[in-house]
Amino acid sequence: MLDWVGMENISLPVRLVGAGGAVVQVAARVSAFVNLVNAQARGIHMSRLYLHLDRALASESLTPAALRRLLHDFLASHSGLSDRAMLRIAFEHLLRRPALVSENSGWKAYPVEIAATLAHGHFTLELQVDVPYSSTCPASAALARQVIQQRFSADFPRGNVPDRAALEDWLGSEQGICATPHSQRSTARIRVRLAHGFDLPIAELVDAIEFALATPVQTAVKREDEQAFARLNGANPMFCEDAARRIRDALDADERIADFHIRAVHHESLHAHDAVAMVTKGEADCSRDALKRIAHEAERP
Repeated sequence: MLDWVGMENISLPVRLVGAGGAVVQVAARVSAFVNLVNAQARGIHMSRLYLHLDRALASESLTPAALRRLLHDFLASHSGLSDRAMLRIAFEHLLRRPALVSENSGWKAYPVEIAATLAHGHFTLELQVDVPYSSTCPASAALARQVIQQRFSADFPRGNVPDRAALEDWLGSEQGICATPHSQRSTARIRVRLAHGFDLPIAELVDAIEFALATPVQTAVKREDEQAFARLNGANPMFCEDAARRIRDALDADERIADFHIRAVHHESLHAHDAVAMVTKGEADCSRDALKRIAHEAERP
């Protein structure tokens, strides 16, 4: 018996239901597999998998029902050879995001991977999405405040208290903001196992994560948007552990999600290495599978 046999990185277009119900087409990389249980068979029929993919993805939008039908077709075309089928579809999902204050907006691309498996009649569907955000280090923020306090004491010795106008001028000067906390672009990789009876909530999942983190990476910005972004970072300092907990709390409340694995990565500006926190719901194999994938990725050069 062979666990999986098939093809990886097939270039195909896929159809998605976008905002307002409009169907959009995006370029994807698709992997298709079946197992091989017949020891007498030399191999599987890869051309059959490809033709099923080509027909199904060209004619139907990506939905759990469509993916389940496609996996059934894989197995029907390999009767007597296979009893399990697997499909992975990777693409970038474009969402138009509004600016924080101004009336501008811009496009953001979110890497998405859909994994579907049909084994002995049991269908499982997992959705993975990468969401970038900004993180300001709470420890660095505290140290920056301490430096500013020390500079204030040096500039205004005891008994030399400035009036309001002088203090406002000082706060708006380089002397007043003589230290800043370090911030960095960060990435939340979320893999969820979807409960039965729901469609693919790609945009909704991105929205929930960005709302929980409160500091999503921006697109088109004017000065007022950049100032609002700075304010959000100041109001939401977070370690990678804080980010992971925020996302966990948001996903725990979503009835569409049966299981999840969260990986919050802060690509630090202070260090040459990343700070990482992971948390799983752990009710099914989703978390264990994800941890195996993370371990495998960490071994790559």
